[in-house]
Amino acid sequence: QEQLVESGGGLVQAGGSLTLSCAASPTVFTIKGARWYRQAPGNQRELVATVTTDGTMNYADFVKGRFTISRDNSRRNAVRAVYLQMSNLQPEDTAVYYCNANVLRDPFDRAYDVWGKGTQVTVSS
Repeated sequence: QEQLVESGGGLVQAGGSLTLSCAASPTVFTIKGARWYRQAPGNQRELVATVTTDGTMNYADFVKGRFTISRDNSRRNAVRAVYLQMSNLQPEDTAVYYCNANVLRDPFDRAYDVWGKGTQVTVSS
């Protein structure tokens, strides 16, 4: 069973916006640190943005000022989703976007590193 499920990808014109979601399955208690990666055809997978357990965010230079990573903090003791808000999208942002996170399956277990299957983002010029 998938432990992380991405959604929100699609086709958008240059200059447009999309928000990607990475939702934890019911088998996950909480998401700890999380990262968004992307991979364009013929290219290696590259790191786009990170959010640490304490909420510190970091971005690749090529998305700074355009993308924002965030966590769903609506629950006091668990993070159940991570988001990537993308604005001013450009054709070079076209890629499959993957969510990667350290998750706890229960409060007393160790963290596991898991990946989602990805969501396609296509930006037309």
